[in-house]
Amino acid sequence: MLLLFSLLFVPVKVKADTFATEEYRVELETVADNLVHPWGVAFLPGDNFLVTERPGRLRIIQKDGSISPPLKGVPAVFAEGQGGLLDVELDPDFSTNRTIYLSYAEPGEGGAGTAVARGVLRDESLEGVQVIFRQQPKVKGSNHWGSRLVFADDKTLYVTLGDRYSHRDKAQDLSNHLGKVVRINRDGSVPKDNPFSDSAAPQIWSYGHRNVQGGTLHPTTRQLWTHEHGAKGGDELNITRKGLNYGWPIITWGVDYSGVKIGEGTTKEGMEQPLHYWTPSIAPSGMTFYTGEQFPRWRNSLFIGSLSFAYLNRIVLKDDKVIHQERLFGTLAERMRDVGQGPDGLLYLLTDSGKGRLLRIKPSSE
Repeated sequence: MLLLFSLLFVPVKVKADTFATEEYRVELETVADNLVHPWGVAFLPGDNFLVTERPGRLRIIQKDGSISPPLKGVPAVFAEGQGGLLDVELDPDFSTNRTIYLSYAEPGEGGAGTAVARGVLRDESLEGVQVIFRQQPKVKGSNHWGSRLVFADDKTLYVTLGDRYSHRDKAQDLSNHLGKVVRINRDGSVPKDNPFSDSAAPQIWSYGHRNVQGGTLHPTTRQLWTHEHGAKGGDELNITRKGLNYGWPIITWGVDYSGVKIGEGTTKEGMEQPLHYWTPSIAPSGMTFYTGEQFPRWRNSLFIGSLSFAYLNRIVLKDDKVIHQERLFGTLAERMRDVGQGPDGLLYLLTDSGKGRLLRIKPSSE
């Protein structure tokens, strides 16, 4: 169905660099470049890709690196600061319904907020686009949208949401969606077993978050794992469980950018501690557990992109504890925005710049 695009694509010449890691010698291959602040990638049948660009464009990238024109039908976005078109995810039944989901900063009365829309992917457009979730309230500001989309095994959808920066105290208030992770059905309705299903914001799954920009399911437990940005220090890795309070802004391992203390300290009864925290901040973004066959010694490692230090972080875990970290590809000096495992068992990266790239990690042929 997507073959009609073939005449419109401009292929790129594949480039590859070789890197030595602790376990493997790998090639980092450019699949496509000149993307404008790409934010999220999803894997289509036939080894093609869907990639969002933050200014508001959704593109198809073919396996040879050819890039489509922007697809029509994408909702209007608030493309200011950290806002814009953000994550993209395929419906669990995409092979039969061709439905995709987009998260984005949506303008509206009062300012803007994170929203989720779904539509049917056709040759050159999205059709039947419907907004299924809107973060409430909409507020002023251009930062902290959260915005990762993760489908659970029961086909409910987790949406990570930021506190919208200057509205951080609302992260502790269960009457709104700021600083929360929410869980919805595919049509936007509220699952009956949500922990606050009778509240004013029944979509809430967990709360007390700052800015959650990474989410994935654990390959064995199938629980939701997330990470979130701290302020100056205190980036967190969490298992994001039903109904729990993750503390922001009452407790944190970071401080304000001015150096002033935030909240009451680092611990408080009834508030969760992170599995791991980073000080100084690595500015985490995107993450995935590796489960493929191409790199057996990486299996069950957790991969997280770093924006501030511009590397890919490989994390080794034992009993849900971080026991080792390896920094990959730091010599590229490119902000790592997203990381995902493709159907081919290889890892793919998005780099965040005005000339961003889609990269493929593969075993070296040398």
